[in-house]
Amino acid sequence: MIVRLGRDLQLPCVDFVSASSYTDWKKTLFIRTSYDSRWLHEHNQDPENDRWSYFRSHAMTHLTPIAIGLEFIDEYHDLPDTRIAVLQEAARRGIRSGFSIPLRQHSPAQSAMLSFAGDHSRRDMQTIMRSHGWTLHAAALAGHQRYVFHFSQEFSERNQITDKQQELLRLIGLGKKDKAIAKQFDISVSAVRQRMNTLMQRTGVNSRPELAALAMSIGILPDPLHRPDTDPLAALIEMDDDAAHTALWHAGDALRR
Repeated sequence: MIVRLGRDLQLPCVDFVSASSYTDWKKTLFIRTSYDSRWLHEHNQDPENDRWSYFRSHAMTHLTPIAIGLEFIDEYHDLPDTRIAVLQEAARRGIRSGFSIPLRQHSPAQSAMLSFAGDHSRRDMQTIMRSHGWTLHAAALAGHQRYVFHFSQEFSERNQITDKQQELLRLIGLGKKDKAIAKQFDISVSAVRQRMNTLMQRTGVNSRPELAALAMSIGILPDPLHRPDTDPLAALIEMDDDAAHTALWHAGDALRR
């Protein structure tokens, strides 16, 4: 649907990049493009060239959408000649200008960027952004949210985590000690530690706290920030009028009204 939207707006070159770290720009998790981008990957084999990509140099630290491509080169950082050559090659291949939306997710931590581009002059691209920028922005936000949800849900399948290992993750996340886990599984403490080491190797984490965090990130345990609240407060309503008004609605009040 996102690619179709881009094509409808004459922006057929759509790419999505997502990384698991806000600071380590070398660690990329996922890249998907609507076009053959092998030529670009070849250019990015040079780390110094790759670091000047819009994702590395902008989306990792900013949330402001930007105009991209050779047509907008004067609005961006002073780029090295090698990066200018990449933009020139992109323009030759029909990617002269575009619109990039940085994206962010905190649990699990994800930094991403979705870009729409095409063979447009600076003036034509500015017209597209004025007319459809909000639509493209909304599509990018919705697409990223859906990607992160499925990325988390499919983690166990991708890494071949068994039901018993998921239960082990859950117990670790709940703060259970090895002895308590061994009793629940009816195995020895050494067997628990062996299973834990196997789980670390399979998931790529390095410590017990990281396993506990993983249990929350992939949905085995609820996010502490979004656990059911025992407070009877149902909603906080603020109204702007001649004077500031704030109303606290409690569950009982809401039912009575």
